[in-house]
Amino acid sequence: MAEAKKETTAKAAKTETRAGAKAEAKTGPKATIQIQYFRSVIQAPVKHKRVVKGLGFTRLNQIVVREDTPSIRGMVKTVPHLVRIVG
Repeated sequence: MAEAKKETTAKAAKTETRAGAKAEAKTGPKATIQIQYFRSVIQAPVKHKRVVKGLGFTRLNQIVVREDTPSIRGMVKTVPHLVRIVG
């Protein structure tokens, strides 16, 4: 009885992973944006420093490429005086 349950669970897991892979393949390429960190976070509030770090910046004048999602757009909107969208 326990062996039969394990087999059906394993089969279900395999079909789920195949379906997930097919779904990702159908979505196509994701839209991206380039963001530049152009002004220092010195004297900026701690929340702004965390947002800049969360966007993946480590150096001034650095440009990173991120997916164009509402969450990333919201982060950029939070610190428009520190970062800008270049492309």
